[in-house]
Amino acid sequence: MLRQKSSIAIALAVAAALGLSACADNPNRRAEIGGGAGAVLGGLLGSQLGDKSGTNAAIGAALGALAGAGVGHYMDNQQKELNKKLAAQQARNELNITRLNQDTLKIGVASDASFAVDSANLSPNAQNTFNSIANVLKDYKKTAIHVVGFTDNTGSKQHNLKLSQERAQAVAQFLESRGVNSKRVLTWARGESEPVASNKTAEGRAQNRRVAIVIKPIVKGDEKAAFSAPPNLGNPQYETADGNNG
Repeated sequence: MLRQKSSIAIALAVAAALGLSACADNPNRRAEIGGGAGAVLGGLLGSQLGDKSGTNAAIGAALGALAGAGVGHYMDNQQKELNKKLAAQQARNELNITRLNQDTLKIGVASDASFAVDSANLSPNAQNTFNSIANVLKDYKKTAIHVVGFTDNTGSKQHNLKLSQERAQAVAQFLESRGVNSKRVLTWARGESEPVASNKTAEGRAQNRRVAIVIKPIVKGDEKAAFSAPPNLGNPQYETADGNNG
């Protein structure tokens, strides 16, 4: 039993190392490290952990999971705390906090309030905002955090995908620098896909330049669900209306 626990510790350490060495050009750099880490875990423990969902489930279990009956209350309290800490930003329409479903939270942050045009460097004001977010996330450790980057459709799709990747990574790295466990954080680049407004107007394009933080509870017995990809966060009406289907 002691040897098995030691093997688990070694496997998780190797998995963490694989995560740190993941290719920076991968738009979903944390989400897709599971193959290598899973192979290590699977070889040591004889488990079917070769896919990223299995690896993330193991990480989720190591981080700690919620009992099903307490999930709603846990997420309610987290939303209340976020609303309290980010009241000023919400009043300035710099971000909004919504519930995607019963147990998943989304913080939508306007890129114009976070980044200069065509830049992935967080502004000082944005750093204050994400610092407040990090302080809450640190207190609610039993969640997976998905940082999703988006752009408008100005410029090439390739450029927009890269920019959304860089912005998502900048936010993720900032959260981690403020003490959020990196094993909880995944980044996703969605470029100009999934618009929430029309790209035909300046106002609509401003709304589409954004970063979303999706917060999913890690539930005991279903840990891998917390690390699965966030749903489509756009408005299908504008994906088709602007000829933008991702």
